[in-house]
Order: sequence, then C-alpha cells, then structure tokens
Amino acid sequence: MTKDHKPVVPGWFTTSGEDFSLLGTRCTACGTVFFPRQEMFCGNPACSGTEFAEVPLSRRGTVWSYTNAGYRPPAPFVSDPDTEWKPFTIVAVRLEAEGLIVLGQGAPGVTVDDLKVGDEVEIVPGVLYENDEHVYTTWNVTPVARAEGATA
Repeated sequence: MTKDHKPVVPGWFTTSGEDFSLLGTRCTACGTVFFPRQEMFCGNPACSGTEFAEVPLSRRGTVWSYTNAGYRPPAPFVSDPDTEWKPFTIVAVRLEAEGLIVLGQGAPGVTVDDLKVGDEVEIVPGVLYENDEHVYTTWNVTPVARAEGATA
C-alpha cells in the first residue's frame, strides 16, 4: 500500500521535487518578505499594507545558529511515546536572498558536529513522521557539501 504524503503545515512549502521551497509572503506595499506567511497585516512597523503575494524563498543560506534537541519535547510535538527517543539537530538559517532567519530540523544524520556558524546550507524536503496511512512531510536543513554529494 502506498501511503499518502501530507504536509505537516499546508501552504508553508511546496510539496516535493526539484522545485521544493519554503513559501513566504511579500507585502505588496513595501516589499517586506515574511515566513511564516503573513496574511492579515504587514509586520513592518513603517507599513500599513494588508495585501500579500506568495513567494518561494531561497533554498540556500548560512547557519546562523544551531543546537540539538536531546530530550523528547512535550505535546503538541508529535512523538510516539513507545519508541526510543532519538535526538535531532535544530538549525537557524539566514536565507541568502531574503535575509530572513528560518528554523528547520537537520536532515537525518546531520549533527551539531557537522555544522558551524556561517556554513552554507540548503533547505530540502523531509519527513517529520509517518503512520499507517500517511507520510507527514516537512523541510530539513543539510550542509551544501552533503546535498551536492548526494546528487553527484
């Protein structure tokens, strides 16, 4: 049986493939870009804009900060209490073109030992978890050298 793929947060990223990207919004009045999406009013204090256009965000950026999640977070984090907890890496990325800082989970196998502030990284498709019916998709962060090595 093929499982249905569902985004963890609909509308925050494209679903897959070569064109994968986070989706932000750009204020049509001042040009400020937002992620997560802004839909109601511009968050720029100098702007009173209320209209936004969806924009794909840069896939590449640099490590701004990082840490590991060495403990099981409380709800609403989705985690099976009957399975062994596996720590994961959290990466704050400064997106190249927009200058925004976005957070993402490190791709499987990426640890804090693989990162340093200023390293070039890429936003890639990922899986948060799956159950008997669905694969819940998200985004991950991976070092560019690792991403390019995977496609070579």
